[in-house]
Amino acid sequence: MQTVASQFDVKGQVMFLPTNNLPEIIDFYEGVLGLELVRDQKLCRIYKTGESSYLGFCERGYVIPPEFRVVITLLIDDVEGVYDLLTTRNIATESKPELSEQFNVYQFFVRDPNGYLLEIQKFIEPLG
Repeated sequence: MQTVASQFDVKGQVMFLPTNNLPEIIDFYEGVLGLELVRDQKLCRIYKTGESSYLGFCERGYVIPPEFRVVITLLIDDVEGVYDLLTTRNIATESKPELSEQFNVYQFFVRDPNGYLLEIQKFIEPLG
């Protein structure tokens, strides 16, 4: 059976979490933990946690519904190919592949069986 992992190279993973206080996040993750900032997207900051793993925090000025609090992102170059594979397996997606100019990524979303939001994404400018 064809799977995403057997067909496509997963380049890495980002766990995105919301924050209502980005300055405190910056102080803690950069100043205290010393994690390397690899992307400042203004609303989101992405930190390197391993060879191909990252932790992202996105500023949110409002209460976030539980189903959107966590976003698991798989970094895969062939976003369209993954979308096609999922749709041919009759897996409903939350969106179609599209370019987000705000974050300079090509992406689409799907929910896992637990209801977590899974983002299939390619950074237009790769992370460091």
